[in-house]
Amino acid sequence: MSEKRIAGKGAQAPFPWPSFLKNLAAVAVPIALQNLLTTTASMVDTMMVAPLGELSVGALGLCAQFSSLMFSGYWGFVGGGMLFISQYWGSKEDDGIERSYGITLTCMMTVAAVFGCLAIFAPGVVMGLYTDKKAIQEIGIQYLRIVGFAYFLQVLSMAMSSLLRGTERVKIPMIASVASVGTNLFLNWVFIYGHLGAPALGIRGAALATTCAAVVNVCTIYLLAGLIKYPYLFHVKGHFAWTREHLKNYFRKCFPILCNEILVGVGNMLINVTLGRQTEQVIAALAVFRTIEGLIIGFFAGFSNAASILVGKCVGAGELDTAYQRAKRLVYLCSGVILAADLCVWAVHKPLLTGMSLSGESYEAGVRLLLIYGVASVIRMGNWIQNDTYRASGDAVYGTVLEIVFMYVMVLPCVLTSGFLLKLPYAVVLLCCYIDEPIRYVLMQIHLYSGKWIRPVTELGKAALPGFRAKHGKPHVGGKMRQYTSIGR
Repeated sequence: MSEKRIAGKGAQAPFPWPSFLKNLAAVAVPIALQNLLTTTASMVDTMMVAPLGELSVGALGLCAQFSSLMFSGYWGFVGGGMLFISQYWGSKEDDGIERSYGITLTCMMTVAAVFGCLAIFAPGVVMGLYTDKKAIQEIGIQYLRIVGFAYFLQVLSMAMSSLLRGTERVKIPMIASVASVGTNLFLNWVFIYGHLGAPALGIRGAALATTCAAVVNVCTIYLLAGLIKYPYLFHVKGHFAWTREHLKNYFRKCFPILCNEILVGVGNMLINVTLGRQTEQVIAALAVFRTIEGLIIGFFAGFSNAASILVGKCVGAGELDTAYQRAKRLVYLCSGVILAADLCVWAVHKPLLTGMSLSGESYEAGVRLLLIYGVASVIRMGNWIQNDTYRASGDAVYGTVLEIVFMYVMVLPCVLTSGFLLKLPYAVVLLCCYIDEPIRYVLMQIHLYSGKWIRPVTELGKAALPGFRAKHGKPHVGGKMRQYTSIGR
């Protein structure tokens, strides 16, 4: 297989598929397995709570949506941290890695403190926001008061995992997830139904098990990192060796990502508030659907993280042509992966839905939700992988602007109008959630082939940038560079 240079003369060497796929698998598979374990634990939580009734399932699902809002609050810092860590890893700048982790950790723990305090001290306010069903609110309040303590530990483990992933130490977070998930499953069995002499705590037992599992996750990461003498996690002094210039550079790059995650998180909260006004049966179906959606996203996120690392590392090392060629292939490869995951879930959707206590109207709703998502997710994840790749390469603006603009100009007006004003069926409301994805995909593809998203933060990358621009650009009259795509060339 050969391909033409977009702006070069003659033909490139064949793309090294074997080594590329090997590198991708080495990073993506452990991350995907870790995410699958975490999401599978969430699914098993739902299945173990299911015998308590559809109200408990619905309450657990709405509490998960609050956790997702917290995720949106800190994920911008994860994305920003990965941008710097992966590029500094490529250029072997240890001080940059430690400093970037320290800033990221501080910001993430601030978010955890806000959401943890809300869950512990104001759970009624949280549940009242997500649903108007009093019975569901009361169950959710019991859960949040306990699981709020887990938020601090979950965010800490996510910060450590992002550092380890960004430096290609992906096995430690995976092993920690195995220990955490095993703990969660066992303690669910003990605390929810009162085995081994423990009291039967119901939904509170699920929250307690989740909190204990978070403790195990953090301790396992520290233990394994210490055993291999992993340097970056324990150099605490280096984590806080900031200057005003370092903070300015970090937040300048991270600000668009933060705006993206926070504004999209708020938009998704409004969508969930709209869907939370459906019937109890539909709320239960949505809770199960979100769990299965998380399973697919968790699997896909492994490949998305790998793409960010593989491309960002090359950008940081000054290997800009390699980064460009990798990015183009990763988009389509990862879209194929998500399609395969969708088909696997659909093949076993009946036992999945019935195993999580859906029947009758709630089961039919679950089937419709999965059908809609199965079609939309391939395009949606294509947009996700491109945006993550751009961020890791230094361009945090383009995908952010597109997502925010379309969310607030197209998606939210359609969702709120169809849900609150027109009172249309839940399936129509869900369809409106994905109405912008095809348009954004086309725009993201144009940007991908332009190469404009390669914007290094390391000295090696910056030194290689003029040559890359000259190769992938076309001079204007007056000597300026113009980007163009390979389409039609």
